[in-house]
Amino acid sequence: MEDTKTLNALALALISTPRANLQELAKAAGISKATLYRMFRTREELIARLSQRAMAAIAGVLESAGLETAPPEEALRRLIEKHLEHRELTIFLWYYWKDAPIDTAAAESWDAAMDAFFLRGQQMGVFRIDISAQALTEVLICTIGGLIDAERRGRVARLGQAAAIESIFLDGAAVRPR
Repeated sequence: MEDTKTLNALALALISTPRANLQELAKAAGISKATLYRMFRTREELIARLSQRAMAAIAGVLESAGLETAPPEEALRRLIEKHLEHRELTIFLWYYWKDAPIDTAAAESWDAAMDAFFLRGQQMGVFRIDISAQALTEVLICTIGGLIDAERRGRVARLGQAAAIESIFLDGAAVRPR
């Protein structure tokens, strides 16, 4: 039986100890080796399941953010908050996107939705137009991933992270009067 808490712990264990075997991952996640082997027979199965779970969570993040309809500032806030709610899966994807068996169509759909959101915000005069929508997409996810990782390493507190990401991002992406 897969539960969110266990999968999140396994995602963090993979990030913290990327070369660990299943026994070491079980220990790091606080579960027995037998429990982990019942859930996943191989490391590849574990990574595939975490990838599938992470992509589903991220699809939910996009859906709930209102990227196509909400005012851009509000959608951005929701986008950041929802990614942080799924911090373990977000950071798992951040670390494993090259190695994980990620559904290419889903990843391209995420990119397209984010790019369209930033383009809409640019057209509405909310985001700078001298930085491409694609670059804004990459900057946002790198900022979110970077702060989640910094928290994991004990460099940044969790409290106030969403507001910090929004402020950092908007102060660099907002249209400025000349």
